[in-house]
This record gives sequence, C-alpha cells and structure tokens, in this order.
Amino acid sequence: MNKIIKTAFEEEMQKAKEFYLKSDWNTCFLYLERAHILGQRNFISHTVNHWWMLKVGFKKKDSKEILGQIPRLLFGGITSLLGKAPIGNTGGANVGILQPMPIPKDLQEIFDRAENVNSQ
Repeated sequence: MNKIIKTAFEEEMQKAKEFYLKSDWNTCFLYLERAHILGQRNFISHTVNHWWMLKVGFKKKDSKEILGQIPRLLFGGITSLLGKAPIGNTGGANVGILQPMPIPKDLQEIFDRAENVNSQ
C-alpha cells in the first residue's frame, strides 16, 4: 500500500475508533466508510475495515449491516487481491458489493498525490 494512502487510511481508522469508544456508532461508521474507500485496494486494510464495520453493526443491533458485512468480511479482501474492488465503494451493507461510487473530493486528492509520487 502506498505510504500516502496508508497514512490517510490509518488516520480515518483512528477517528473511527475514537468514535467507537464514545459509542457514537453513526459517526464511527462514516469514518469507516471513508477508510474503506482508501483501503479497499489492500487485502489487509480491506479486511480489517470490514471487521470494524461488522463490530459497529453488532453494537447498533443492525441485522442488515451484520448480514451484509459477513460476506464482505469473508470475500472483500479477495476482491482486493484480484484487483476487483469497486472504486469509491463505501463498504456498507447499504450499497452493492461491486458497486463503484464517486470518490469524495478530499479522498480523491489523496489518491492523486499518491499517484504523482509514484509517477516521479
């Protein structure tokens, strides 16, 4: 994983964990979605992210999220390894597993910075 993207992923995950500890599940999940966009191209990051989404699903007692995260947890990392992770997908059970989505501008800027470093 590119260092710039890895750092951004870790920052989003850290924010998610802070809100998790505050039992603010909705805000936690928003940061997990942002982290998902950044980490979905990496097997480990992708898998860890879905684990945290599953944990939030249990905390919220959200059966749709729990049932949606189980296959994502089991197979999400494989899509990363195969290069099939859909760009911009936020990873929650409210979106299709292979549905590409627009990337928020600030996250796109991180990808662009990473690409510029790689091309130099």
